Amino acid sequence: MIHELADIQIRPGSQAEFEAAIVHGVNTVISHAKGFEGYEIRKGIEAPERYLLMIRWATLEDHTVGFRQSEAFSQWRAIVGPYFAQPPVVTHFTTVQAQPSLP
Repeated sequence: MIHELADIQIRPGSQAEFEAAIVHGVNTVISHAKGFEGYEIRKGIEAPERYLLMIRWATLEDHTVGFRQSEAFSQWRAIVGPYFAQPPVVTHFTTVQAQPSLP
């Protein structure tokens, strides 16, 4: 499994609209992509215009080729792109060690 981490800065004052748009975009576009395995969205505390979108993909290519080079990527960017203050910084990670959450 690969973790895509997108560090997103949005325009000030558009948090509520962006949050609705990003959830809509993931649920209606990205979640249908081959290799999609789930996601989390986190919001900055000290910087409320900063968000982290973490998507789990089966393989790196499922994201970089299968999704990014498809029409679905254009659909995704049309939904969330208007809120960006700058292009997101996207990085991929693999898990070295994980501990399940405690009950």
